[in-house]
Amino acid sequence: MAQVASRAALRPHPENGQCRRKPRLQLWRNAAWTLLFLTPYMIGFVVFVGGPIVAVLGLSFTKWDILTRPVWVGVDNYRSLLFDDPLFITSLGNTMRYIVLVVPAEIIIAFLLALLVNQRLRAITLFRSIFFMPFVLSLAAVGLLWTWLYSADFGLVGFVLNQLHVQAPIWLNDPTWAMPAVSLTTIWRNVGYYMVIFMAGLQSISNELYEAASLDGAGSLRKLRHVTIPLISPTTFFVLVISIIWAFQVFDLTYIMTRGGPGSSTVTLVYYLYDMGFRWFKMGMASSLATVLFIATLIVTIVQFSLQARWVHYS
Repeated sequence: MAQVASRAALRPHPENGQCRRKPRLQLWRNAAWTLLFLTPYMIGFVVFVGGPIVAVLGLSFTKWDILTRPVWVGVDNYRSLLFDDPLFITSLGNTMRYIVLVVPAEIIIAFLLALLVNQRLRAITLFRSIFFMPFVLSLAAVGLLWTWLYSADFGLVGFVLNQLHVQAPIWLNDPTWAMPAVSLTTIWRNVGYYMVIFMAGLQSISNELYEAASLDGAGSLRKLRHVTIPLISPTTFFVLVISIIWAFQVFDLTYIMTRGGPGSSTVTLVYYLYDMGFRWFKMGMASSLATVLFIATLIVTIVQFSLQARWVHYS
């Protein structure tokens, strides 16, 4: 008994400095390993993301044509965009129109498709793959494909409408229909991706909740309204945020399918930025336009996050 007591006395007390040093040493080691693994990402972020952002912000206050040295002009680029450039207002309006056409349709159709393919039916995996397949295609291929489908001479869309005795519009050459045509192409490509995200959200809902709702006498529509939609709201919020961000950045399809035309009916912010920088070599103006686009996207995203508490349920 005395030997046990003596051994206990020889053990370092928890409050001893030696015991305190070991956890601190372990913490420093963990921090060092964490920093080591994060270093490649941090270098890549600074070189390829953070650095260009700072450079664009600085160039937005200059006049620069790539060939000569930048000349400081202050806020003249922003003043010119906001007050002296009607095409900027047109591109902003076209971008907002595109967002209104695309985002609600993508969310609703993707959610309905997710409900449809989230069933235990034969060959359901095949249908999921078919719906997701357009997202795998490159935007260039999608743009060329739908340009052919919209063709007034041999396009499949016009042929089908003519067979139904409906006069098909000249899709990509009509200022009224060009933006809806591009929007429909975007929806067709992206809806499968959002469908997969909604499927993941649906499969995270416990069946016990549906069983409890059935015991309370709830039918399919009431289950959808009071169980599915509230519990999938975090997924809906995520889809809403990334869908709007992507819609702000639309460029590929408008460039391939319409070149911003007819007229300026499909000139979006990013397309105008491309023209400003790489056709007219006004890099200072292009940088200021990129900054405005970044700020607009940031403001819309912040507003969405500030409003999420009213309709997003995390439980």
